Amino acid sequence: MKNLIDTIKNIWRIEELRNRILITLGLLLVYRIGSFIILPGVDSARMTDPTTTGGGFAEILSIFTGGAFTRASIFALGIMPYISASIILQLAGMAVPAVQKLQKEESGRRKINQWTRYLTIAICMLQAPGYIATTIEPEARPDTAFWMFSSIVILTASTLFVMWLGERITERGLGNGISLIIMIGILARLPQSFAQEVVGRMGPGGGGLVLLLVEVVLWVLIIAGCILLVQGTRRIPVQFAKRVQGNKQYGGVRNYIPLKVNAAGVMPIIFAQAIVLIPMYLAQAPIWGNQPPQWLISVANSQGFFYNFMLFLMVVAFTYFYTAITVNPNQLADDMKRNGGFIPGVKPGKATAGHIDELLSRITLPGAIFLGVVAILPAFAGPGGLGIKQGFAQYFGGTSLLIMVGVLLDTLQQIESHLLMRHYDGLMKSGRIKGRSQGAAYGMAG
Repeated sequence: MKNLIDTIKNIWRIEELRNRILITLGLLLVYRIGSFIILPGVDSARMTDPTTTGGGFAEILSIFTGGAFTRASIFALGIMPYISASIILQLAGMAVPAVQKLQKEESGRRKINQWTRYLTIAICMLQAPGYIATTIEPEARPDTAFWMFSSIVILTASTLFVMWLGERITERGLGNGISLIIMIGILARLPQSFAQEVVGRMGPGGGGLVLLLVEVVLWVLIIAGCILLVQGTRRIPVQFAKRVQGNKQYGGVRNYIPLKVNAAGVMPIIFAQAIVLIPMYLAQAPIWGNQPPQWLISVANSQGFFYNFMLFLMVVAFTYFYTAITVNPNQLADDMKRNGGFIPGVKPGKATAGHIDELLSRITLPGAIFLGVVAILPAFAGPGGLGIKQGFAQYFGGTSLLIMVGVLLDTLQQIESHLLMRHYDGLMKSGRIKGRSQGAAYGMAG
């Protein structure tokens, strides 16, 4: 406890770090206040909470926005349209040579950032009418063209404001602003979900304090496993040849390339969930009338075996796919050769690329399997498995838990770097904190 108090005092002594933390907390508070401001004319009390009805993708968006999606808030779309636009342009950079060329230049990256903003506006203009039509019940909103137009404008402008908040946090605050906004939305529902679980366990037939403690211990172990997944790396030793320029000698040092066990981040889970939710949308389509086919109901059941089995397989497949397009062994080998580096015992060039590709394939398999298990853990922890309430079960795995772990590690890493720069002790005695952003192979995670 004394070491913790000393660390907090050291953090508060550094003026720059103190100001960055206060700015970050202040801007996040603005975001949280905005998530409770309801669209004009909407009676949010009449809306159905998707987290209690198994609302599929709506449930995911409600968790990511801290309940703003459920309340018909002006921040209902949150930062997700910007994330979607970023993913689209990121994939375009992998498939379109012209976009890939722009990503390598400073002026090109600024142009891509501008395209991302324009694409965010276009996505908001498409998502806002769909959100209003499918989530806000007709009896809870005015039925006029002017209200529809004004609500679309408000939702779009609010998303741009949230995007601006994230950029200001990144520039003047602490950590990645976009990731912190997503994480604060996820954490916002955690106290309420945990309180509901405590009340349920302490009630009649709930199992009592013992089962609640078992749940908490299991949750802590899963978090520890996710930390190992996020921080896990395979170090490839690299030797740089000596060269003499004038009276100085360069090179001759030994370094390493850290290959991430989970180079794809949370992207495989996001892609896989988007695909496995298609049967759920088909089951809700009006073409079936009041009773969709039984086989479609079983396939669309998020607590069923087939749904989670397909989710697991798709997460594993997308992990390999996203790692393959994120980490380029040929480029790593060319960069090493250009800088006079080589892997001991491996010839430079094609042989080095093959060696890196083989190692990457080996470490991706356990990472993909573990990521697939994390993706389906909420189904095992939920009412159909361990009997944990659905709200709290969402924090036992999936995208929510991985984003929380990754963003918290990144933020703690930045705090530790500020402390070490000013010759204070770090946050841990046993070693440095490693965030997701370290290493040559890093997949975007939120």
